[in-house]
Formats: sequence, C-alpha cells, structure tokens
Amino acid sequence: MHSDVWIAGGGVICGIGNNLSECLTAFERMEPGMAHMEYLHSVHRHTFPVVEVKVSNAILAGWTGMSEKISRTALLSSVAVQEAWKSTGLGDISQYRVGFVSANTVGGMDKTEDFFADYLLDPSKGHLSQVVHHECGAITELVADAMGIRHHISTISTACSSSANALMYGSRLIRNNMVDVVIAGGTDALTRFTLNGFNTLMILDPAACRPFDDTRAGLNLGEGAGYVVLISDALAAELPSSHQPWCRLSGYANANDAYHQTASSPDGTGNFLAMQGALEMSGIRPEDIDYINLHGTGTQNNDSAEGSAIARLFAPHYPPVSSTKSFTGHTLGASGGIEAVFSAWAVKEGVIYPNANFSKQMKDVPFSPVTKFSAGNQLQHVMSNSFGFGGNCSSLVFSKNEQS
Repeated sequence: MHSDVWIAGGGVICGIGNNLSECLTAFERMEPGMAHMEYLHSVHRHTFPVVEVKVSNAILAGWTGMSEKISRTALLSSVAVQEAWKSTGLGDISQYRVGFVSANTVGGMDKTEDFFADYLLDPSKGHLSQVVHHECGAITELVADAMGIRHHISTISTACSSSANALMYGSRLIRNNMVDVVIAGGTDALTRFTLNGFNTLMILDPAACRPFDDTRAGLNLGEGAGYVVLISDALAAELPSSHQPWCRLSGYANANDAYHQTASSPDGTGNFLAMQGALEMSGIRPEDIDYINLHGTGTQNNDSAEGSAIARLFAPHYPPVSSTKSFTGHTLGASGGIEAVFSAWAVKEGVIYPNANFSKQMKDVPFSPVTKFSAGNQLQHVMSNSFGFGGNCSSLVFSKNEQS
C-alpha cells in the first residue's frame, strides 16, 4: 500500500490566459488563442497561426521580479510556478522540503537565436550572457533560485511527454520521503527553431488546428507553462479547510513503442500501454474514467494512433474526450503540465472542456470529442495523455478523494 500524493494547487499561463481563471473563461466562451505571431519574429508570420502568450518579456519580468533579459521560457515558468504556489495556501516555501521538477524542450533557444543573428553581423555585439542559459537545465535553475528552492532540482526533457514525466518523477520523490512538496510541470516558449522544425516535418496547419476531426491537417504551436504542487499525505492532512487539495494523482505510467523518431505507431501501442498502466496503478477499470484530456495535436498520425488506442482500451463505453490543444496550441514540453492543471481542476470542479473547431468525426475512430464546455459534472477520475516524439508516451490519472 503506497501513500497518496495530492495536488494541492496549480498555476498556468498560455495563449488563452495569463492564469487559470482567464483560461477557464476562454474555454467557457469558446475562444481559442490562435493568431498571427506578434512576439516571435519569423518569415512564417502570416503562414502559420500560433498561440502566443499575449504579453511581452518586459511585462512578464515585471510580474515575476526577474530580468527581462533572460529567456522567455524561464519567465513563463516563473509566472505559472508563482501562481501554483500561491494557490495552495502553504505560505512560506522555506518551511518545507521542496523539490522542483521542471520540463522543457527548447531551453533558452529564443535568446540563442537572437545572439547568432547579431553575432554574424558584428562579432563585437555578441556576448556570452545571451547564450549562457541555452540548455534546458539552466531554465529550471533560474526559477528554482528565484523561488528559493534548494532541496531537489531536476529537469526533464522527453519531448511532448516531458511535463507528464515531471509529475511522475515528482510523485516518486514524495513517496520515497525525499521531499514533502514538489512543484512539477513544464514550460516552453515559441522559437524559430521549433517552428521551422515542425514546418520541415510538414505537420503545421496553416489554419486553426482541428484535433480529432476528419479534416485535420496538422498542429498549431503554442507556448506557456503549467505546474501543479504535489504534496504528501502527511502535509495534506495539515492543510486548513480553506485550502483542501484539489485531488489525488492516483496513477501514472510511461511506455515507449520505439516505432519512429517522430511518429506514433499506427495502432498506438505505446499510447495503449501508458493508459493501461496508469489505470492499473490507480486500481480502476477503463469504465471508471469520466473524462480524458487527449494528447490530441491535430496531426493525422497522432490523432489516429491515440484514437485507436482508446478504442482498444475503452470499447464499447467511451468517456467524454477533448483536446485542450484546440485552444492552447501544442506547447511541447509545457503541454503535459498545462493539461495536468486543467485535468486536476476538472476533477475538483467537475469541468469538461470543449474541443474547438470540430465538424466531422474521424472515419477510423468510433467516438467524437465534446464540443461544449460544461461544469458541475460528477468526475471521479480524469485521465490526461501526453505522447511524445520517439514513442515516449505517458498517461496520468487524477482522482477525487476516496471519501469525497
């Protein structure tokens, strides 16, 4: 019998809101965040819509107390981490043994890109301070330092499943009594590197993305950060009634089908094994899942593979499903963290999110996504899927307190 790990709170910033409340309003009003680029400078500005956070680095720096000269990846992380911590009511962070497990895939690439453009024109303009935070771990360390976190700091970069794996690792740290609290999730800023890379793969949609739609033509890239605060059983018992945990992280699993560097296996083997493993850890059956926050990127391969895996595992009774990426875009290393916040909140408040831009059911999938926002549902168990490049597939299950 392992001890429970609880979600004490969460924070998010993305292209549909600068905090969780703003995001919920966007879902309710059916307002996806796709638009032409404003802060990222690219020759593709009018070719591909993106889902940018609608504030400048200077504003983000003002919110966080950090320097606007550091990477946007770190600034976004800091905004979401601060909201997540504040939402818990835990108070002074120095009172606890705290871990910070943060995911990202681009590190400080945004600053590196600008550095080389200037440096190639005039080497005297280039300065190492612009690239010193290039690698992924540097982003985590910047935010950990700003928060005063010292007990355990780790960075995870496993493509699009990065943040989900951060939650899994954080949960293990708590279960092994290495820390009492873990802030876990991820962050990623838009960069030309990722935009050009996905364009080369020919999986960017020149229109608003349509996950799990038969007419889907690719994904829209987004940016943002999302973190939950994981706490131990002992700490959960000490929380005041005004700040009870949102829910439990009752199950998780990671699987790898090792099919291809950038494609899922057509039958969704890794997806199936991740979902099955998460259910087994939770001690529940497929029919106990009340809602699935799909990975749902909008690409032909991803949605078909995920849909096949869900059909295999859940048939003939399919829970409501939707992809919040139809609002936020695909935020890469941040996506699992952002969607963990949405999923944990779904359990707490009975929220089911809509799937934007849906019009036609996929021919090879026997179910359709939910197209309307609803609250007040009785949700006991919510699954969140994050399936990454290289077949790195992770699923999380968030559950209500067994007594509630």
